Amino acid sequence: MKINKIIAFIALGTLFAQCNSHEARKPISHTSGTFIKESIDRNKKLVDNEEQLIQAIIKKDTASTYLSSTKGYWYKYDAKVTDSLPLPVRGDVVVYEYEISDLDGKSIYTKEESKVQRYVVDKENIMMGLRYGLKQMKKGEQVSFYFPSHIAFGYHGDNDEIGTNQPIICKVKVNEIIKN
Repeated sequence: MKINKIIAFIALGTLFAQCNSHEARKPISHTSGTFIKESIDRNKKLVDNEEQLIQAIIKKDTASTYLSSTKGYWYKYDAKVTDSLPLPVRGDVVVYEYEISDLDGKSIYTKEESKVQRYVVDKENIMMGLRYGLKQMKKGEQVSFYFPSHIAFGYHGDNDEIGTNQPIICKVKVNEIIKN
């Protein structure tokens, strides 16, 4: 019994001695971080360019009132509802239709192509800009959203008609809001 205790103490002492003598490993290679910095600069220039294009459209259209969102897009009401109808909240179902065009007004997807959509607010994955925009619309309203590419379809586009880093105009009409 004594021998087992002695062996256990020796093993435990050896273990503690080994644990205290090792230092943390240093990284083998170091990166300069230039790729990240260049990517950030490139994206800032892209966003600035797209914002300038949208601002030029807004400046030419003196007949409409455009609003700027805190999320980085612009919009105008094509049909505004002044009644105090509720806005959709998480879990509500929004039934809507939309069409998409490029900034020159050339149609990319018509209402017929996009069909009537049903969206469960904040519980389904749709284009980021549309996710934000639908939350500020009432039943019966029609809004034209001017989305820079980073909140539209981004770097990849939609793998069909919308290209890489393409800003878009998305005209949306909310047909119904089904409260949860």
